[in-house]
Amino acid sequence: MSTTLQRWGIPLGILGFMTIITAIINNPFSNAQPQRKQVIAIDGSSTVYPITNLMAAEFNDSRENKVQIKADISGTTGGFKKFCEGKTDISDASRPILKEEMAICNRNKVGYIELPIAFDALTVVVNPQNDWAKDITIAELKKIWEPAAQGKITKWNQVRSTWPDKPLNLYGPDNDSGTFDYFTQATVGKRKASRTDYTANEDDNVLVQGVSQDPNALGYFGIAYYEGNKSQVKALAVNNGKGPVLPTRETVEKIQYQPLSRPLFIYVNYKSAQNKPAVREFVDFYLDKAPKLVGQVGYIPLSKEVYHLDFVQFHKGEVGTVFNGQAQLNLTLAEVLRKRTTLF
Repeated sequence: MSTTLQRWGIPLGILGFMTIITAIINNPFSNAQPQRKQVIAIDGSSTVYPITNLMAAEFNDSRENKVQIKADISGTTGGFKKFCEGKTDISDASRPILKEEMAICNRNKVGYIELPIAFDALTVVVNPQNDWAKDITIAELKKIWEPAAQGKITKWNQVRSTWPDKPLNLYGPDNDSGTFDYFTQATVGKRKASRTDYTANEDDNVLVQGVSQDPNALGYFGIAYYEGNKSQVKALAVNNGKGPVLPTRETVEKIQYQPLSRPLFIYVNYKSAQNKPAVREFVDFYLDKAPKLVGQVGYIPLSKEVYHLDFVQFHKGEVGTVFNGQAQLNLTLAEVLRKRTTLF
């Protein structure tokens, strides 16, 4: 038992010796039978994809018997559609599952285990040749992206009078993206409320490329795509009324980069975890390595306590969500921990 505890880096007194014993004794996956040629099907968020993709590579590097892991990108909404129809084992998500998606899962008898795995800071970016914009307010983001701006707010000086009379070319996720859902709610005030006359794509790499090639561009995506492309795009500090703040691990942890900080998730099909040993082993590996690997791709790791509670929840087979079927703004690392604690 001490080996198990050391693996997770959890002192015996923090969350309780008996919690782990109960999880192992009551493990709903313990009777699963090995299957040959298992495939782990994953789809969903382009924001979470870099984490899952790295986890898949590291997982297979650690094994003699390789597992076929098929990880695709169709956006959080597109991923949940497949997941709730029972077509995938794991769904990458940049927001919590919504009520309408919960209803589809319930109708198809798809049980899901919700596991937060990282924090993100949605990053507003411009082309490096842009020498006039260094920061932007939430009110200005609303002015740019609200539906009423369509066909009207088309130049930089219409956003801020000191900015030049140059075209304002916009790049962002499409409406199947959880990033799109969260950003519109945080800036415009309503989920999916956005102008549509912009270059949209579900693949954040395409958005990076677009902004990097357009001197008049403004776009947004998860911080990992900024961290991996700092020579190609420039981040703007975001001012929510308390002064401009750049997206960094420190500003997220200190609750300064709001309201564009948010948790990221994987959702695991309960039956897949029961019937596919490879899925169970991969999720265990994911939670074990997340504190180290999440940071390698540019996101903010959660606390060891949250990963421990994820582990216990997964092995107890606790299905459902603690987020009431909606994205919640201004969540902090501590609040995510509190929400996990309510499960036990």
